[in-house]
Amino acid sequence: MPTLTQLPSGKWRAQVRKLGFYKNQTFDKKRDAQDWANAIEAEFTQGVNNGYRPIPKEATVENLINKYRKEVKQDYGRTKAATLDMLVRELGDIKLTRLSPLHLQDFIDRRLEQGAGGVTIAADLSFLSAILKWARHSRRLSINDRMALEARASIKHRGIKTRSKERDREPTPAELDRLYAFWRASNSSVPMEDIARFALATGMRLNEICSIAIEDIDTAIPAVWIRNRKDPKEKQGNDQQVPLLPDAWALAQKHMGSRQAGKVFDYNAGTCSTYFTRACTAVGIEDLHFHDLRHAATAALFRIGLDIPRVALMTGHKTWAMLARYTKIKPEDILEKLKEKEREKKD
Repeated sequence: MPTLTQLPSGKWRAQVRKLGFYKNQTFDKKRDAQDWANAIEAEFTQGVNNGYRPIPKEATVENLINKYRKEVKQDYGRTKAATLDMLVRELGDIKLTRLSPLHLQDFIDRRLEQGAGGVTIAADLSFLSAILKWARHSRRLSINDRMALEARASIKHRGIKTRSKERDREPTPAELDRLYAFWRASNSSVPMEDIARFALATGMRLNEICSIAIEDIDTAIPAVWIRNRKDPKEKQGNDQQVPLLPDAWALAQKHMGSRQAGKVFDYNAGTCSTYFTRACTAVGIEDLHFHDLRHAATAALFRIGLDIPRVALMTGHKTWAMLARYTKIKPEDILEKLKEKEREKKD
């Protein structure tokens, strides 16, 4: 049976202990406390009847995160690893049986005070949501796996943006010429000009370019397998074979030489990104990222007449909604395309 206790403040604390579960909450009125306790007790009983195990009494959020890391085998990048460490620091001491939406609202408040933006906090809660879902559906723990998602949804009601502004920045031909000239004069051990030109010829991400293996290139097509390509759902095994257009194939051949194995561009992606940023600073180019070359490349693929499925094959995008932000198709592009059609008819 639930336990109801009136506090010195006059409020009522409801406590529910059943089948290894424990929860409590405080209310202004006894009736509200009783109704909540009855609902929680019924929820506990239903959870067990539906095949869910009680949460161990002493288990904490830190215990759950540690088990998740141990059992869910995946490549934890720096961002996710740092986020999981932060979740342990901020929420790790909380007993799982007591974890509630109020804890997550306090978490959001602290993250805002620490200077985190809405996009970052939303990502934090998405990571936590994945862990809670794993606990419920894989470990069969009777835990509210929607708690973090609901907290994430609440952020927008505070007037905080949870989606980053989509960039539409592309390098101009003049900016590219300045970068190429800088790299030629710098005599760097990293061939940044060729890497940038390869990005513009393929639309690949920098880490994809630096990961291409010679063994994965089919010279007869020519085409290359991109291993574990970034995807919101498939974290591993999302391999795609994409064609190498003439400019890209020429650059690949240049850097492969006579080698039969190894990386085509055997350089660290982080180092290349740093070199790109430094070059932009040196030649006075503002607000340009290496990833902006992907925007330019994708738009160029549309401008040469490739349709959506073919551009999607090149870039790895799954849907038109994901691809549309990269197109940068201008009104004059459409008119020029119509003129080309007319000229073809006349010929």
